[in-house]
Amino acid sequence: MGGGLTAAAVPGRFPGPQPPGSPAAGPLLPRDFFARPAAEVAPGLLGCVLRHETPDGAVAVLVTEVEAYAGTADAASHAFRGRTARTAVMFGDPGHAYVYFTYGMHFCVNLVCLPAGTASAVLLRAGRVVEGAALAAGRRYAGRPSGARERDLARGPARLCQALGIDRALDGADVCDPGAPLRVSGPARAVPVAGIHRGPRVGVSRAAEVPWRFWIAGDPTVSPYRAHAARRSAAKAVSAPAREGGTMHR
Repeated sequence: MGGGLTAAAVPGRFPGPQPPGSPAAGPLLPRDFFARPAAEVAPGLLGCVLRHETPDGAVAVLVTEVEAYAGTADAASHAFRGRTARTAVMFGDPGHAYVYFTYGMHFCVNLVCLPAGTASAVLLRAGRVVEGAALAAGRRYAGRPSGARERDLARGPARLCQALGIDRALDGADVCDPGAPLRVSGPARAVPVAGIHRGPRVGVSRAAEVPWRFWIAGDPTVSPYRAHAARRSAAKAVSAPAREGGTMHR
């Protein structure tokens, strides 16, 4: 399911794990970074830092796993059947967040790509918390034992949003705006392109063979791969732990 990428296949530079104490983020990503097909933008987001500032404080996550979706040309995309109230942001300008609610309990965040009208986007699947770990843990484990490993704070698209405090109020947020509460910065340092692997997207029921999931090889925060499994009942689908990384974008 995996394999390294060639330098010709992936533009840009790719960051690896940051040494202790080093800054995780570089400059804010410009809008033209996102004005490309999602399958090109996706691997370039690995190692970038998504930061959300709230009245409670800031949490930042270094992105370790992503999935690309090609809008109306992609049977696995929310936008495959055209524009709706839910997917309107995906049809807008690049560099904006598309946040959706799934299974009646989780939020997931995508970053819109290509010019307006195309609905191309990248789902942020997992990351490593590099700032605000205590706040992220409070959001993730409030009222429950906090013995879970730090790698699980943002391991999976729903967990990532919970750790960062992302919900539908951020749908449409401009992540390229230096004054916005939700922003994406480039990596502080790079690793060889061979450190980026790709494989099938997680849990999608259509276009499952498309290898548009990208991740930093060997990073412990990358979520486990699970192929799509038909749900036998809505109740079981909501309660099953596997749904943390289930059909998040279809």
